[in-house]
Amino acid sequence: MEPDACSVPVVDAERVSSVRRALPSEETVQDLAQVFGLLADPGRLRMMAALLEGGEMCVCDLAAATGQSMSGASHALRLLRMRRVVKVRRSGRMAYYQLADSHVRMLFDLAITHARHTEGELGDG
Repeated sequence: MEPDACSVPVVDAERVSSVRRALPSEETVQDLAQVFGLLADPGRLRMMAALLEGGEMCVCDLAAATGQSMSGASHALRLLRMRRVVKVRRSGRMAYYQLADSHVRMLFDLAITHARHTEGELGDG
């Protein structure tokens, strides 16, 4: 028997029904998958960390802070903006970026806390 398999093929129908009603919609799950996919890139994560630390920054400063090229930073910001992870404010010819809202900040803060909490741990700990 597989280690993750049920030993008895019985389904708790009431629990399964309750959980299914509580699950997010398919559209929400697809949106989340796209956002988490964006966040799976180390360059974009560095970009978010820079914005979290520095607040509103222009693309030049973000590229310098994260060690990316201007075109790489611009591309990352464009993708993050399309998924509403960052927002832009224009002032003349300059564009200033910041994390979109407190939800993005909380998500990123929690992810960093989780990563630091689990550093060095093995297994399910």
